[in-house]
Amino acid sequence: MNNTNPLFDLKGKTAFVSGASHGLGMAIAIGLANAGAQIVINGRTAAKLEEAAKVYADQGIKVHWYEFDVTDEQAVIRNVKLIESEVGPIDILVNNAAIIKRTPILEMEVEDFKEVLLVDLVSPFIVSKAIVPGMIARGHGKVINMCSMMSEVSRNTVSAYAAAKGGLKMLTKEMADEWAKHNIQANAIGPGYFATDQTAPIRVDGHPFNDFIVKRTPARRWGNPEELQGAAVFLSSKASDFVNGHVLYVDGGILATLGSHAGED
Repeated sequence: MNNTNPLFDLKGKTAFVSGASHGLGMAIAIGLANAGAQIVINGRTAAKLEEAAKVYADQGIKVHWYEFDVTDEQAVIRNVKLIESEVGPIDILVNNAAIIKRTPILEMEVEDFKEVLLVDLVSPFIVSKAIVPGMIARGHGKVINMCSMMSEVSRNTVSAYAAAKGGLKMLTKEMADEWAKHNIQANAIGPGYFATDQTAPIRVDGHPFNDFIVKRTPARRWGNPEELQGAAVFLSSKASDFVNGHVLYVDGGILATLGSHAGED
């Protein structure tokens, strides 16, 4: 699909979105593709990537997929070279791959804590370190890190995730500081609570967490994954050429308020 506004046109650009075989990453990749970008995704399982490619194809999108683990530095380096050789130079990097482990701090194993930090914080460092030198050589590039509301606030049982996403917010600012002089914009998106297959079991009326989210969100609903696409296209396009080191929260207004007063709808 071509955009009428050239500020948001991604035609001729190649975007790499890590972990975009499902969920919010897939929604973002589809949004970038609809803005004209060529899409590359990765994952750790070929079967899942093949299934994802079919989903993209149903949307009229040809996606290039590569099987590798973003926490494996040597695998990342090899595959980035392969992608740029087979598909083309990467203009847009979306560090989306992430995991979460919901365990109270005193019950959490150190290895589990480290694993979350490795995937959610260290892997964006690894992937960016492999891709950004090419952006510097070409004199332009966009880096988008997938932060979270947990980059600003926390809640019980997500200590490792909150620590990683808080660190990713600061890593984004550091990237902006170091790479802006090369015409590279490094920003982040902070999603709120979104309606995905993973959240389907709790998104029913009467479920305590569903009721909490609907009440806590000023928009009074969960977000739709497609509602992340505008933020992703903006931060990937010329429209954001003077936006750097920013976290764009797409959360229905949660972070803007402490919540409704007692008795309010």
